Amino acid sequence: MTHTEQFSLIGRVAVVTGATGLLGRSHCAALAEAGAHVIATDVDGDACAAVVRALPTPGLGLAADVTDRAQLEALRDRVLARFDRIDVLINNAAVNDRFESPEAALEQSRFEAYPVELWQRSLAVNVTGVFLCSQVLGATMAARGRGSIINVASTYGLVGPDQSLYERPDGVQAFFKSPAYPTTKGAVISFTRYLAAYWGHRGVRVNALSPGGVENGQEDWFVERYGERTPLRRMATPQDYRGSVVFLASDASAYMTGANLVVDGGFTCW
Repeated sequence: MTHTEQFSLIGRVAVVTGATGLLGRSHCAALAEAGAHVIATDVDGDACAAVVRALPTPGLGLAADVTDRAQLEALRDRVLARFDRIDVLINNAAVNDRFESPEAALEQSRFEAYPVELWQRSLAVNVTGVFLCSQVLGATMAARGRGSIINVASTYGLVGPDQSLYERPDGVQAFFKSPAYPTTKGAVISFTRYLAAYWGHRGVRVNALSPGGVENGQEDWFVERYGERTPLRRMATPQDYRGSVVFLASDASAYMTGANLVVDGGFTCW
């Protein structure tokens, strides 16, 4: 197999959760461009179907809640009925805190006032969702003796949030990065190591991908400050992660498992 052929995903079947989000859509495109049949799944089935229609390879757009085992089992059965296999799973679905207003964001994001309901919701989607998708969909890989699971973590699973990033130019704190997202992404990295060790002898590789911040319509002062905090002096674009996704999904990373691939412009190097 040549170096180029190692990156090919022709004929492989890849499931991407959180597929209608900014990074989810980009992950789907990267896999399809490498030749994979992509199953795009998220809570909105119509939006998933739209993602798949834009891809160059045949796939499926299916609604599923990653916290609901029955829905995931139904999705698995649909995929196996159509393609008879699952080769790649990208656990990309996650929630990040959204607050009703700027005033609510500042108050509720303080650790002292952070609502336990938001904490529990993040744990359910960001951790339990990864567990359930891996259990329901990854088990089919273990049964076949081959597969790649990619758990999308974050730089905030490695380092604590720099709260000064969220301070406006006038010195007013816009909000605090709340505790749930960093906690859940740290758990994803630990779970990745667990599952890699557990399923390694079954031919299933399990790795984490830790992206840095992605530019997506944030205020100019935040984009500038984030760039100043990063050695490459900019935020990421979704395209910055396409190569990493294909690498981890393909035979190019055949001897890699239990690892955390950090692609953050150097954010965590200082």
